[in-house]
Amino acid sequence: MDICFTAKSIRKVYPGTVALDNVDFQIEKGKVNVLVGENGAGKSTLMKIIAGIEQPTSGELFFREKPVVFKSTTEASEAGIGIIHQELSLYPNMTVMQNLFVGREHRTKKILVNQKTQREATVRVLELLNHPIDPDRLVSSLRVGEQQIVEIARNVAKENLDILIMDEPTSSLSEAEVSDFFDVIRDLKSKGIAIVYISHRLEEVVQIGDNITVLRDGKIVAGAQMGDITLDWIVEQMVGEKVIVPEKASERNVGGEVLKVENLSLFRNGRYIINDVSFSLRKGEILGIYGLLGSGRTEIFEALMGICPPDSGEIYIKGKKEKIKNVTAQIKNGFALIPEDRQREGLVQTLNIKKNLTLSSLYSYMNVFYISNRRENSAADKIISEVGVKTKNKDLPILSLSGGNQQKVVFGKGLLTSPEILLLDEPSRGIDVGAKAEVYGIIEELALRGISIIVISSELKEIIAIADRIIVLAGGVKSGELSGDEIEEQALVALSSASAIKAV
Repeated sequence: MDICFTAKSIRKVYPGTVALDNVDFQIEKGKVNVLVGENGAGKSTLMKIIAGIEQPTSGELFFREKPVVFKSTTEASEAGIGIIHQELSLYPNMTVMQNLFVGREHRTKKILVNQKTQREATVRVLELLNHPIDPDRLVSSLRVGEQQIVEIARNVAKENLDILIMDEPTSSLSEAEVSDFFDVIRDLKSKGIAIVYISHRLEEVVQIGDNITVLRDGKIVAGAQMGDITLDWIVEQMVGEKVIVPEKASERNVGGEVLKVENLSLFRNGRYIINDVSFSLRKGEILGIYGLLGSGRTEIFEALMGICPPDSGEIYIKGKKEKIKNVTAQIKNGFALIPEDRQREGLVQTLNIKKNLTLSSLYSYMNVFYISNRRENSAADKIISEVGVKTKNKDLPILSLSGGNQQKVVFGKGLLTSPEILLLDEPSRGIDVGAKAEVYGIIEELALRGISIIVISSELKEIIAIADRIIVLAGGVKSGELSGDEIEEQALVALSSASAIKAV
């Protein structure tokens, strides 16, 4: 066993919280070292310490058998340690190429930036990742999944890379895209690069991992070689329970049509992002949308929500033809959106939990010219209980919550607008198995109440388990629709492929 990094007796204490409690952790060279645990277990804190973002309260770090102290990410990066955060750290106002080389530009005679060599290197690394994104595109114009690829490319492009920490790197990728990404990981392993892999997609970690360490409540509770354990073992070590699989409620009755979309099209940047897509939604139904990155999944939600009103097509809400104007109008029409990127699009990080919950429904608590604190507090307390947000005080900062509880706050914010149609974009992205089960339960309960739901998910097993019917997108067009026994993994993958576009 070739150990390249050791964290010994690491303890990290925040005011009122012990995030890490005497943790011993080793990283093996040329291997995928998997780290798992529920939200709040201490995974990200440990990785931040290794990457120089945080310093331990006590304990020691050893890199290549020598003691090290990283006071910044720059020091860790110069030593050969890279990190890909779950919440991306790109510069949105800069191009893809600029993001890859910011702070370590290629220079001619140590003065001028060599744009040619940077562009060539950018193209090369993106082709290695099987995502040939235009180097000159602004990062702000990319979808979340594409931004994740750029984040990965930024680290892979480093010539001195020895350790690459990946925190939920595939959370916005489909299963086909994950397969391509795993090829990249295997290539990095073959070059002797150590990977620390954090993911809540447990099927993935079993597939790609070499060894596994389980954190619970800031302590290491188990460790093993991946070939010696099972998926059930991992979950039991994390939460003390077996794998939780969502189940459709047999008693749920689906009613009449509440939404009809005909020939929806959205034209952007010289091409059709959505082209002539039609579908319907019934009361109390859970409709799934599946497709690869760039297939137009999220853009359908943006069109329906009024974020990017469609260029053509007709929308009927309860049989009445409606022209989509803006987000405010769509909220009044009974729509609510739970976005894919909860940090950037779903929450305001400077506000507390209560204010984030009530942000989209403030008009409901107005007393002529001011907001009624009593009514706002009552609404926040009720929704916190309803969706199960675990917090001691609703006036705490939103960032005091774990990822799963932040997602519940985003759900709660949408539900306080009293929606009839709920749009869920990757609702379980980046949350642990226990929180996923709670989210699945919320979705099923809402459908039982008669709320109509459209859900986008990159996880095949998830969308198959919770959706009554699934439409598949490929290249912006609807390539198929499945229901009942037709819903199978093989059929979904086939309909989402490039060959499916040609067949449409």
